[in-house]
Amino acid sequence: MNDHDQVESGRRSRRSFLEVSGATAALIAGGDLLTRAGRAYPQETGKTIRMGVVGGGFGATFHWHQHPHCVITAVTDLYPERRERLKNHYQCDNVYDSLEEMIQQAKDVDAVAVFSGATDHAKHTKMCMDRGWHVVAAVPACVTLDEAAMLKEWKERTGLRYMLAESSWYRQECIFARNLYREGVFGELFYTEGEYYHDRGDLKRLEELMATRTGLPHNPDGSRSWRFGYPPMLYPTHSVGFLTAVTGERVVKVSCLGWRGTSPELREHPMMTENVYDNPFWSQSSLMLTDRGHMARMNEFRRCRARGERAQWFGDEATFYMAIDGVHGNVIDIRGRRAEAAAVPRYWESDMLPEPMRRPSGHGGSAVFISAEFVNALLEDREPEIDLYESLAMNVPGIIAHQSSLQDGEQLTVPSFDPT
Repeated sequence: MNDHDQVESGRRSRRSFLEVSGATAALIAGGDLLTRAGRAYPQETGKTIRMGVVGGGFGATFHWHQHPHCVITAVTDLYPERRERLKNHYQCDNVYDSLEEMIQQAKDVDAVAVFSGATDHAKHTKMCMDRGWHVVAAVPACVTLDEAAMLKEWKERTGLRYMLAESSWYRQECIFARNLYREGVFGELFYTEGEYYHDRGDLKRLEELMATRTGLPHNPDGSRSWRFGYPPMLYPTHSVGFLTAVTGERVVKVSCLGWRGTSPELREHPMMTENVYDNPFWSQSSLMLTDRGHMARMNEFRRCRARGERAQWFGDEATFYMAIDGVHGNVIDIRGRRAEAAAVPRYWESDMLPEPMRRPSGHGGSAVFISAEFVNALLEDREPEIDLYESLAMNVPGIIAHQSSLQDGEQLTVPSFDPT
């Protein structure tokens, strides 16, 4: 059966999955890794979730409007071209020039997707919760410990739902690793590696963008965006998410080193010397200790010849290696057997997603899952899987890691923001 036939025929059977992944099957014969992507969406409900969307960059790439029980009723961005993009993508005519304007004027809104600049996420989340709206927010949730404390206070004060739109959580390989963990396949999963590589590109090209005030480090009006010199470890959830999403562990200690570059072109580059964060690092690497005595290594690199997110999960009985896009496939190595290719199921064909959303999507297939889970949670009046506490557990270790790198790798304690 070719790929086209598989898509057309719907979910592959459990039998076909076991046939192509013998080593995995040997230890999970009683499980069902194929369909267990999350709770099934509530098909029978009289509710409709009315959503607003803030931010026409990344915010215009999601699928809430394709859920049969959700409609986009308001969109906003500071820039006209992004407002038009939101209007067209979500087929929404209620367009506002700013979040402040939307908060004052919009009526038929139950929840909001906050996809503004990273340094505004916490502030905009609070503004929306003050208005009585549930929030799904882009990563990071916050950039300071004070913001983390504020989010915890406001979520608990209002009782509103909060979800972080963390893509690593719903990458197909991460769902697979989570199910392996729950089946006990790893034995003791004692070490996790998470990596997020987002190269800033060729220095000459970067200089051109800076000279013309265009491209990724800039806003549409030519001003420097939040990305200009942003500390890598303040964007940690794509890597730490591979730990939190699989085991639920909390990082309690972290040591981190930063790389400034040795050449004058790197050390004296305006991205490092003129940024508002006083950040001297292009790339950062951390070693973390969890509350269960396990180890994790997390990389956040912004100058490197690599791209994307990936992870490796090491247990004393099995290890799962997530693929590097375009280089090699996923590999599982189980004690007593030879390492072999791991057949990661098409989780996007699961009943967690309504029919219109059962297809591949951005960021490793995660976009449809993030969209569906937030709507599903509101329909069922429950906390989303990536609730505020999971969100801060992925986010806060990076804040402390950055502090550690400024102190030459001193091991620091990571505060907890879980419920007391």
